[in-house]
Amino acid sequence: MKKTVGLFFFFILIGTTVSSAQSKKWTLEECVQYALEHNISIKQTELDSQISQLDKSSAIGNFLPSLNANASHSWNIGLNQNITTGLLENQTTQFTSAGLNAGIDIYKGLQNQNRFRRSQLSIIGAQYQLSKMRDDIALNVANAYLQILFNIENLKVQQEQLALDEKQLKRTEELIAAGSLPKGDALDSKATIAGDKQRVINAENTLLISKLSLAQLLQLEKFQDFDVAEVKNKANQSDVMLQTPEAILAKAKENRMEVKIAKNNVALAEKDLQIARGAYQPTIQGFYSFSTRASDANRITGIQLDPNNPLVPSGNLVNVGGVNYDVLQPNYAYVFGKSAPLFDQFSDNKGHNFGIQMTVPILNGFSAKNNVARNKISLEKSKLALDQSELDLERTIFTVYTDANGALKAYESAKQALEARESAFNYAKERYAVGMMNAFDFNQAQSLYTNAQSEVLRTKYDFIFRTKIVEFYFGLPIIK
Repeated sequence: MKKTVGLFFFFILIGTTVSSAQSKKWTLEECVQYALEHNISIKQTELDSQISQLDKSSAIGNFLPSLNANASHSWNIGLNQNITTGLLENQTTQFTSAGLNAGIDIYKGLQNQNRFRRSQLSIIGAQYQLSKMRDDIALNVANAYLQILFNIENLKVQQEQLALDEKQLKRTEELIAAGSLPKGDALDSKATIAGDKQRVINAENTLLISKLSLAQLLQLEKFQDFDVAEVKNKANQSDVMLQTPEAILAKAKENRMEVKIAKNNVALAEKDLQIARGAYQPTIQGFYSFSTRASDANRITGIQLDPNNPLVPSGNLVNVGGVNYDVLQPNYAYVFGKSAPLFDQFSDNKGHNFGIQMTVPILNGFSAKNNVARNKISLEKSKLALDQSELDLERTIFTVYTDANGALKAYESAKQALEARESAFNYAKERYAVGMMNAFDFNQAQSLYTNAQSEVLRTKYDFIFRTKIVEFYFGLPIIK
């Protein structure tokens, strides 16, 4: 019994959890925040920012001295020179050497300094790119979200129209039964209902596709159950629209990442040119090296008379009885012993080498000259790109401002048209109810009224989105 009760509550808990997960409705703020945290393009841009940090670390490392250690151990077999006697001998010896080398740039045409400054500019540029990417993602999410809200309201309009036509069909059948209307009006009403059902299905499919599009933009794994919170958006006039396009443009030049990125690219190109010009100047480097060695070859421990040849001619002549005789002298040979201890040899054979080296570039296949010329061209291209970016921003500002004003006028016109169509539809209902209008004309009036409702919704959300774009360029966040 206890197990049954436990299983019962377990399934109740699971059902509650699933229902809660499926009933979650995303707000615009949640969608934007989720996209900023999970979007792949943003993650890639963040990795680019980390690479810029590594470039800065490398630039700092250029100021530090280089330090390298080396060691080797070799075997010499066969005819080799005896390092003790200098004679060629058939022998097998082992030789060990070790060393330490250090170097530092004293002057390098300010290239290291300029590379460091360039790395700082690269970090700033990566941050600008990340901010631009986040802004673009937020704007795309807001557009997709507003499209869903429009499709939700449009579906409601179509469903309400279907319900109204079904109700009207019953009324028509009653009037036909009473003899007030011909039987053909019922067929017209049924055809209208069939068209309404088709429009409802199309609206449902459009809503589903718009939800899937936003879910995929958010890169949700389980996008089939994705839904948004229904928010009644009011198409209010924004305070930003009270600004002139010139004022919005001036604000955008201060805030928009496109212009900041272009300006930063000009600064990067200038640093590249300075680095290239540094190759024209001489470089001064300081260096130091330490070395030592050891061998297992026998060493000379003393001398003694050569037992095999104890006396040899000295070259000193003595004249005896008119005959010159060469005076013999002792012939000494080396006495060899084992090699000295390894660390004693390392201590005795150590040596130091240090100094300053200057390199003056004279002719290097025009590499420095061509590199400077190439970077000059890149700088000019960056300046042109900055000019183009400012022109594009100016054109965009005037375009979005004009579009927002046009969308407002279209929305106001659509509302006026809806009022007229609603009055015409109500008048048609009265005439149709008393038999003064046939079903075809009534359905036409009803269809025009429905289209006017849809047009109000379309122009409303078009105005809301275009206003958000103007606010976006003015520096206001997508989500407040």
